[in-house]
Amino acid sequence: MAVLALIGATMAEAADDPLTRPIAVERAAEWLAPRPPVRMFGNSYLVGFGGLSVVLIDTGDGLILVDGALPQAAPAILANVAKLGFKPRDIRYILSTEPHFDHAGGIAALARDTGAVVIASARAADGLRSGRLAADDPQRGYDGRFPAVPQVRIVRDGEALRLGRTIVTARATPGHTMGSMSWSWRSCEARRCKSIVFASSLNPVSADGYRYTAPTSRAIVTGFRRSYAVMKAVPCDILVTAHADQGGAKDRFRTTPGACRSYAAAAERALADRIREEGRR
Repeated sequence: MAVLALIGATMAEAADDPLTRPIAVERAAEWLAPRPPVRMFGNSYLVGFGGLSVVLIDTGDGLILVDGALPQAAPAILANVAKLGFKPRDIRYILSTEPHFDHAGGIAALARDTGAVVIASARAADGLRSGRLAADDPQRGYDGRFPAVPQVRIVRDGEALRLGRTIVTARATPGHTMGSMSWSWRSCEARRCKSIVFASSLNPVSADGYRYTAPTSRAIVTGFRRSYAVMKAVPCDILVTAHADQGGAKDRFRTTPGACRSYAAAAERALADRIREEGRR
């Protein structure tokens, strides 16, 4: 009851701020279920929630945040950063996985409150600046609007972002949106290092009436198949997914061998099932 009261109070305060005004409130209890911030490995931390992942990287020369959850989540994200002993104003970059309201909704407020530079793919940058889903987005029918992000720095597939002792590599993983980007980096403890991947959504979710077998969806399906190959090949000791429960996961991050390959294979099967189902209609 105390947790629900706190969530309600936070949402009431956020309602007065146009950049943190609550959206998708029917899913907020699930997606924004409170979780304590936790170190995954080395300089990499989780500062998100039970249903939506947000990662913090301490580069030694500033902080990097990956994703921003819903608009109303921004204050809680920054509070989790502070609980770890870091200063939110030290966040230099905010990386976006996909221009959907559940992952990018909080980015405008986070950028405003920290002064951080927002970084995304060219297609995702278009979506962030407009605060709307792209015309070719399979979920366009939901028209999930979110606070627009006026300034976005564009990153290319394979481009390395360097800050302090950390190099984060952008890995295009289109399909769920054509601007989706996954991010990978190495995190070390003494002489032991691990490869960490923050993966964008790969599941073939869509609004009612969308057909992946339609001629207009060919680029989307091709994008998905490219993304599966990327995710199966990327070095991956620790996997974080944009939705913490994707692929049936019960933990906030996965350390099992082959986690990225399994994640891609499950999404690949889901797309194949969806295409077969459409073929029967």
